[in-house]
Amino acid sequence: MAEAMSCNQDLFTCPICLDLLKAPVTIPCGHSYCMGCIKGCWHQEEPKGVYSCPQCRQAFNPRPVLNKNHVFAELVEQIRRTRIQTVASAPVEFAGVGDVHCDVCTGRKLKAVKSCLDCLLCYCENHYKSHNELNPGRKHMMVDATVQLQERICSRHEKPLEVFCRREQTCVCLFCLMDAHKGHDTVSASVGRKEKQTHLGETQKKIQQRILEREKKLQKLRKAVESLKSSAQTVVEDNERIFTEMIHSIETRRSEVKELIRDQEKAEVSWAEGLMKQLEQEIVNLKRRDAELEQLSHTEDHIHFLKTFQSVSNTPETTDVSIIYVNQIPSFETVKKSVTLLKGRLEDFCKEEVIKISATVSKVQTLSPAEPATREEFLQYSCHFTLDPNTAHINLQLSEGNRKVEGRANFQSYPDHPERFDTERQVLCREGVSGRCYWEVEWSGELNIAVSYESINRKRGFSGNAFGCNYQSWRLRLSYCSSSFWHSSQSTELFLVPCSRIGVYVDHRAGTLAFYSISDTMTLLHRIQTTFTHTLYPGFSLNNDCQHL
Repeated sequence: MAEAMSCNQDLFTCPICLDLLKAPVTIPCGHSYCMGCIKGCWHQEEPKGVYSCPQCRQAFNPRPVLNKNHVFAELVEQIRRTRIQTVASAPVEFAGVGDVHCDVCTGRKLKAVKSCLDCLLCYCENHYKSHNELNPGRKHMMVDATVQLQERICSRHEKPLEVFCRREQTCVCLFCLMDAHKGHDTVSASVGRKEKQTHLGETQKKIQQRILEREKKLQKLRKAVESLKSSAQTVVEDNERIFTEMIHSIETRRSEVKELIRDQEKAEVSWAEGLMKQLEQEIVNLKRRDAELEQLSHTEDHIHFLKTFQSVSNTPETTDVSIIYVNQIPSFETVKKSVTLLKGRLEDFCKEEVIKISATVSKVQTLSPAEPATREEFLQYSCHFTLDPNTAHINLQLSEGNRKVEGRANFQSYPDHPERFDTERQVLCREGVSGRCYWEVEWSGELNIAVSYESINRKRGFSGNAFGCNYQSWRLRLSYCSSSFWHSSQSTELFLVPCSRIGVYVDHRAGTLAFYSISDTMTLLHRIQTTFTHTLYPGFSLNNDCQHL
């Protein structure tokens, strides 16, 4: 009998809670429910005064008296004990953190395996079987367990979302069609899904195409990176070899100069020592002759004196010392100066060549991003700049949060500062540019828009302090009658600029500087390609009482 009851557990399952009957009661139509479930159901119908069976919809009036069905209760208890034994012997998977829990389980929740999109409930394995047994003729839409069931309920009417509003592009319930979405173009959720499915397919194709493009680009980029690494390693090794050879060459030259000095020292010392020995010997001979003459001068024998005088009176042959010039402080100091001069020239040459090498190295790029073509693309690289009061000339007035500069005839009360321009009516921005950057300038009168290295000369005593008159800065000169571009005191005449807005674009890495006139269209005024070795700072200079914003 236990086996028979086990096979027909749906007979003892409450159609409302889908669990085994608790305090089972049988209503007049013959259907059985948990006493608590049917009471709760009839409590909702109480205002109408009519009570019906949730299954066959038979109505009762007055409300039937509910009495516990003791036979059902005993059978249910046997089934419950059998189920407990079965569950105890079978592995039970309780819902953990992040799992979807069963909405029907009481007490500790089991892990849900399926969700019913019609009932809007999640079921564990046992309750999922009971759900299917209780709905044999109705095909509910089941999906893998999900916590997103609440998204299928209208937050306003607490009813299932079944309709798609094309006008508002949102899902609504049937009650929404009577008020907020009344008269809107609506279709069923399935039709809306089909329409969106078409768009989804098109979007998916575009995404897949982009994936292919990016995979190809990624593959090229990887090859380029590997090639770059290999090239860099080869050049580093060659660089080490060349510098080692250079060092060896310098070491050889050092040894040669050292050997020259030592050879000259040896030759001079040898010649001087030989001359010194000769002079020492001559001194000995002269002293001996002097002693003989001294002795002869004191003899009293006149005959001896006369006979001897002839032999000792002749002066012996000696070296003519008048032709020997002796440098009192002989030195190789001139050699040291020559070597020092060579060192300086070599260092200067190396510095110049390293700058050139650095510029060449900076041009080796794995990526060469395309330059923007439209104002919208340029604005993606928009940068915010503020003028630096510490650099402003005393005839310039800053305002509007240091975003505007005007020329003034009277001096401004700026404190002394080492970064201030003393001779030129110029000002730099606080922020520098070391990547891609774009900014726009509004102007009137006569204005110079520039970019400059921070190291530009600013004080009296230096020539070429003006923007564009040195190798450290580049400027666009604007007026109502002419325009030109300046760098290293070299100018290029440009077309007259008819608008009052100028766009400036810098790609520091690529060495690009470009100026554009901004009106209804964006027109290129001038563009240069060079190598920037330091951070660039936007700057402005005014020749008349004009302004920049």
